[in-house]
Amino acid sequence: MRPLLLHLDNFGSFREPATVDFTDVDYFALVGPTGAGKSTVIDAVCFALYGTVPRWNNENSIAHALAPSAIDGKVALVFETGNRRHAVVRALRRDSRGRVHTREARIDELDPRVPATAGLAEVTSAVLRPVAEGEAVAAEVQRVTGLAYKFFTQCVVLPQGRFAEFLHAQPRERQDLLVQLLDAGVYDRVRERAAREEAVARQAAALARDQLARLPDADEAAERAAAGRLSALRGFADGIRAEVEALRGLDEALRRAWEQRAEAARRLAPLDALAMPPEAPALAATLREIGAEVEARGAELHRLEAEEQRAHEELAGLGDKVALTAELKALDEHERLTAAHARAAADAERAAGELSRLEAEAGDAATALAAAERDRDRLRDAHAAAGLASRLTVGEPCPTCLRTVTELPHHPARTDLGTAERVLAAARRAAEEARTRHGQAVTRAAVAARGAEELAGRLAGSPPQGDREQIGTRLEAIKAAESTAARARRARSAARSAHDDARRRADEARGRSERAWRHLDAARDTVVTLGAPPLDRTDLRAAWAALLTWRDRAAAEERAALAAQDAGLARMRGDRDSARVRLLKRLAEHDIAMSGEPAPGAIAEAVATAVARAEARVERIKENRRHARELAEQAAAREQEARVAHELAQMLRADAFERWLCAEALELLVAAASDTLRELSDGQYELALGGRNEIEVIDHAEAGMRRNVRTLSGGETFQAALALALALSEQVAGMGSTHGLESIFLDEGFGTLDPATLDIVATTLERLATTGNRMVGLVTHVPALADRIPVRYEVTRDTKGSHLRRTTT
Repeated sequence: MRPLLLHLDNFGSFREPATVDFTDVDYFALVGPTGAGKSTVIDAVCFALYGTVPRWNNENSIAHALAPSAIDGKVALVFETGNRRHAVVRALRRDSRGRVHTREARIDELDPRVPATAGLAEVTSAVLRPVAEGEAVAAEVQRVTGLAYKFFTQCVVLPQGRFAEFLHAQPRERQDLLVQLLDAGVYDRVRERAAREEAVARQAAALARDQLARLPDADEAAERAAAGRLSALRGFADGIRAEVEALRGLDEALRRAWEQRAEAARRLAPLDALAMPPEAPALAATLREIGAEVEARGAELHRLEAEEQRAHEELAGLGDKVALTAELKALDEHERLTAAHARAAADAERAAGELSRLEAEAGDAATALAAAERDRDRLRDAHAAAGLASRLTVGEPCPTCLRTVTELPHHPARTDLGTAERVLAAARRAAEEARTRHGQAVTRAAVAARGAEELAGRLAGSPPQGDREQIGTRLEAIKAAESTAARARRARSAARSAHDDARRRADEARGRSERAWRHLDAARDTVVTLGAPPLDRTDLRAAWAALLTWRDRAAAEERAALAAQDAGLARMRGDRDSARVRLLKRLAEHDIAMSGEPAPGAIAEAVATAVARAEARVERIKENRRHARELAEQAAAREQEARVAHELAQMLRADAFERWLCAEALELLVAAASDTLRELSDGQYELALGGRNEIEVIDHAEAGMRRNVRTLSGGETFQAALALALALSEQVAGMGSTHGLESIFLDEGFGTLDPATLDIVATTLERLATTGNRMVGLVTHVPALADRIPVRYEVTRDTKGSHLRRTTT
């Protein structure tokens, strides 16, 4: 695991967002005053990965992660393992009761093609796939890095004050620690795995023995027989090479002869295709006939156009038909007016006579009406007098004369007054009707007189002109001339249509003639390379006859040549077939079977295939023999593996296995640490195990003297402890993960070392950073050590929290 980018926001003493860039760093130091927050940076790496920090002494506690006054906080780490890049993010939140909870935890796989220098936001946004969330993040981190939390804190993050614990521990304490680190429970799984491996190995051995028993042609005799056939086939292949080439030459000669024959057939095909079109013989006569028809139709059209012109001239000489028609209409109108005037005069005369009669009737009706009115008035007075007399009283004054009535008057019986009224009404109606008839008669007489006067005036204003008979004769002549002109126009129109149709047919005939000549030229072009004669362009039929006569002669010559070529082809085919039969018999003698009529290439390929198969058989037999040896060896190896697995399973059941395991692990660990210490001390010191498994130092500067590690100076102790810590981390990483250890962080109190020891430590770390393939980071506040480190992250703290700044030398 190699960190690239670390982001802190309200984590520990870092109350403001801070991003640490490790992308181009191999060796760095976190420097600053005590309490500034240097170790908090290492804590942030560990917390981002596993959600806890060793310094908190409680894996389940996260309260220390969030700054005391903060509500929210976050840690993000971008790191690489091998060629893969991941980002892990943990966000924290404080609830209303002051308890800190993990609000978000996730790990994503990122695109490694995005430059790590692009910035945290761009790098973390290039997500290839989400990997895990929540509580599954720690397990996924362990899978990705190959390091469990307890291994990570002993292999990657080495906290201060614990470097020499393993070096100075008692053998029993060291064994307990190794048992814990080695996770002895895994050896139960090893024992179970050994039992399974024993079964698998025994099964594999049995399978190999079975395959060996069923493997064919795996002996020396089969190999000798196959090699003999291969040698015979190779000699045969060399011997028939000339015969195959001869057969190939016969095939090639026959192919060329066939091509020549096909070329001759191709030359004959256009000759056979030549044929005179059916209409070609009659096409010239058709052109002449249609040309004569066009001339005749043109002359007829010219004659009819002249006749039409003469008819129109004669019609124009007969005068204006419209004027004559108007004159005739004027005569008709005068006669009509004359008759109308006579009728109007008669009507006026009758109206005048009727008016006199009706005037007399009206006078009589008026006289009768006056008499009826008088009779009615007298009768009404008589009735009034009788009524008054009936009311008179003798001695009373008369209301009429005012004299005193002396005697009552006597009135005779009177006629009914209603009858008189009815007679008067009838007289009035009769008088009114008479007056009405008289008024109507006056109106009719006036209208008739006025009409007669108007007609007389119109007759006087339009006296008759011209002779009706003469005008009628002229109009009849014009009508006859119009009929003649119409017939001439129709005849001329029909003649023009016939002339146009003849010209169209003439154009079509000329087009057919041109096409026929083009067809003839195209037909001649197909055989011109064969010596076709030139054409006479004056007569289409004669040109076709000449071409066909030449065609018959040339086709006869070509057919004769084809017959000769067919005879030669038959002879060549017989020679070729005989040679092939002889060659196939020789192939059959060598068990090379071929059907049909194979080509020379196929025969050569069949022989080569037989040789290749023979070679393959030899190789297959050799391979089978080799495979048989491998199967025998494999069976023996699997049987040995089964015995070893059986013995291992039996050994893991022994009570002393734990002691043996720890002793073996400690021996390997001290050997690896000794190699590292020898390199760090320029060959002066090595580590070794004593008789009671205590760790001793071998001092080659003192003739290889062995002494207890507690006798080492501070700087020497640091070197030995560092070598042992590196060996321990490498062994744990190797036992717990397939991933390499790509970084290590040392949080050690270097301030207790004297200058000389500090120089040794600095030199040791520099050598480690330059020779090892890992990132080395350390936490120190010793300026003499920090000044020797190329990249420093200066950590300071004020009232706003911790701050970080990168510097380089």
